[in-house]
Amino acid sequence: MDSSASPAAPPPPAATAMDRYTFSPSLRWQPEVEEYLVSAYGRDHFARISEALATPSCYSCIRVNTLKSSTDAVRQKLLTLVNQKELCGGINGLGISERNGGEQAHEGSYLVHKCPYSGLENVLFVRGSGPHVLHYNGQPGQSIKEIIVSRKCAESVLRGAQVYVPGVLACSSHVEKGDKVAVSVAIEQPVKDSGWAVGITRGTVLQGLQSDAHYEERKGLYIGQGIAAMSRTGIFRVLHGVAVEMTERVYKLPSFNDVLEGDIFLQNLPSIVAARVLDPQPGEQILDMCAAPGGKTTAIAILMRDKGEIVALDRSHNKVMGILKLADEMGLSCIKAYKLDALKSVRKTNEARNLGVADNFNGAIATMVEDNEPCHTTVFSGVTNAGEDNSTKPAVQIDTNRYVSKADLRKNLRRMRNGTGRSNCSGGRVEDSKGFFPSSFDRVLLDAPCSALGLRPRLFAGEETLESLRKNATYQKRMFDQAVQLVRPGGVIVYSTCTINPGENEALVRYALDTYKFLSLGSQVSTLFCFCYFCHLLFAQAPLAKSPKYWRTWYYWFV
Repeated sequence: MDSSASPAAPPPPAATAMDRYTFSPSLRWQPEVEEYLVSAYGRDHFARISEALATPSCYSCIRVNTLKSSTDAVRQKLLTLVNQKELCGGINGLGISERNGGEQAHEGSYLVHKCPYSGLENVLFVRGSGPHVLHYNGQPGQSIKEIIVSRKCAESVLRGAQVYVPGVLACSSHVEKGDKVAVSVAIEQPVKDSGWAVGITRGTVLQGLQSDAHYEERKGLYIGQGIAAMSRTGIFRVLHGVAVEMTERVYKLPSFNDVLEGDIFLQNLPSIVAARVLDPQPGEQILDMCAAPGGKTTAIAILMRDKGEIVALDRSHNKVMGILKLADEMGLSCIKAYKLDALKSVRKTNEARNLGVADNFNGAIATMVEDNEPCHTTVFSGVTNAGEDNSTKPAVQIDTNRYVSKADLRKNLRRMRNGTGRSNCSGGRVEDSKGFFPSSFDRVLLDAPCSALGLRPRLFAGEETLESLRKNATYQKRMFDQAVQLVRPGGVIVYSTCTINPGENEALVRYALDTYKFLSLGSQVSTLFCFCYFCHLLFAQAPLAKSPKYWRTWYYWFV
């Protein structure tokens, strides 16, 4: 052996912490869905789309309630909160000295700035940052304590939320309150029966060793680190509460929990644009067919200066209550929310003759009265507001030939005696609507339920199949058929989705133009940029549509 030879280099480490504690997700699709989208967009283009979907936007978008405050005033308040480190520690740990890859900034004003696009003067952007490389330092001689969260929880954390108890799936042993923990996400994996499953039972103990059953699955899926807000025992014993206070994140984005409530609303830019494209005018009657959770509904109301009437529909009682609660928080009185399936929005015209009711927006709340005489119907004409006493409404009794069983009569009598149930907030009452007569609304917003393949961040897309995509498209066509009947001649329909599926976007446009020859499609405008794919289609009924602003189709490609 040559003694002058240099000593042998030490062997490379088997696996460094830097390799393991990273965030490099790869979005998984059903093979047939992936090929379908590749054929629509091209392989390279779709690859960029898929990569972008797995990461959050680097901006948070805020809509200002201009009925309560001005955009400039809200911006100044937010800047004050940031500079005073009161807004979640300087926007969830986002320091105001980091800019353009490390360039020092002397003030935090660049973090909060006004939207530069015309017509969106009530919008503020709050800048985040990422992705960041995190350094996980455990105790000497000990492995890092870890927590695995569900995919839904992780997607919220990537948008600035904390880790809440229901989202925790697994945890290292001996985690106590105040311990530093690494947070990773469990993504669905393929299983033998051609399905997908997480494969982690809630409460699983993590050892932090390669012998762990899910050790390799967590590699590249670490979203940050934080301080445990409760012990392992507490996490799996209680039903709610914060489990981990995030201190370091791969993406640092703002959280506006309890910040300027009523003055601002955190909302994605495309949703704000949908309301702007609708172009509602004060005094008009507007229909929001799928309104929950109410963001677009309240945006429309503010654009109308709270003058006119907005009918908001959803088929869930709790979601309708949520719309009413949000409207109350923002001080809006022109919103009337009803429980109604959007597929049953159109009321048959012969019901007008049977009921003798001409008001399309009252929902005709009917109760039955049991006696020995022929059946009568008591109709309360007018909307019953939350907590309002029905006895104050004028009643008109009319005879009907419709048969009503004694069981139905007894049920309605019990309902009259018992009043509202405890599921109603503060004695509030959600009104059921029987639908609305054709040509009732000046404008209709149909933000249709869809496959949501354009939402960011999205860490898994394998739940969608070609069959589910087809069903979504069929469902949307049926809703659009209802919208066409409800809008008045010369009115406007805005159709919007949050998906990249052409079958739910361009294909519906083709269906609408082929089926309803009186509809006209406006010209494309592509001037706005945000961080998901969104499609807004503005239709105008040709005979009475004169203003050029009615004749626009909005497609946004956000990269």
